[in-house]
Amino acid sequence: MNIILIGAQGSGKGTQADLLSQTFGIPHVSSGDLIRQAIAEKTELGMQAKAYNDRGDLVPDTITVALVIHRIEQPDCAQGVILDGFPRTVAQAEILDKALHDIGRHIDIAAYLEVPRQELLHRLSGRYICRGNQHVYNIYTNPPKVPGICDIDGSPLYQRPDDVGEAVQRRLQIFFSETILLLDYYRAQGKLIEVNGNQSIEQVHQALVEKIRAHVAAEKND
Repeated sequence: MNIILIGAQGSGKGTQADLLSQTFGIPHVSSGDLIRQAIAEKTELGMQAKAYNDRGDLVPDTITVALVIHRIEQPDCAQGVILDGFPRTVAQAEILDKALHDIGRHIDIAAYLEVPRQELLHRLSGRYICRGNQHVYNIYTNPPKVPGICDIDGSPLYQRPDDVGEAVQRRLQIFFSETILLLDYYRAQGKLIEVNGNQSIEQVHQALVEKIRAHVAAEKND
């Protein structure tokens, strides 16, 4: 079962992806993490991605898809994956679909976490990430046990520059003008489920699990 999580910055995609990974026993694959890991390990694709990063340019879709496909082909992904952070546009979704088709795979479900823009801005103002392993916290909804310190690895927490000020406004504008078009793309394929993301972490997770299981059951009965 291959699942894509769609949601704006601050919608809780990473948190929900981790929870779904535990529930269904399939890996959480973050495109951003794959790029950072490839650069750190100085792989061929990582060095290509680093060249774009160093110039301040976006990593091309072809490189990101190649990293995602390589990860999906690993043995621990045989039963499926939960994709977080990619695709962000319909063009990327089309490239991903073709690449998956070439290895005999496909997206089964695209789950959208719907959160109002004002709530997203509120959440992002309280979002902190650990420097060690990018674990995500929120001082309002999911605070660390010790302020400023990651519960898991003890590294310091920081706010990303694109989580504050004009940068976050730009990222949300991109989501609501471009990424939101993915809903129609996956709806047309009969793969879209929508969940109210403006609930507690536990409530969102429960709703996601129920809708995913209902979708899988419906597909089996067709």
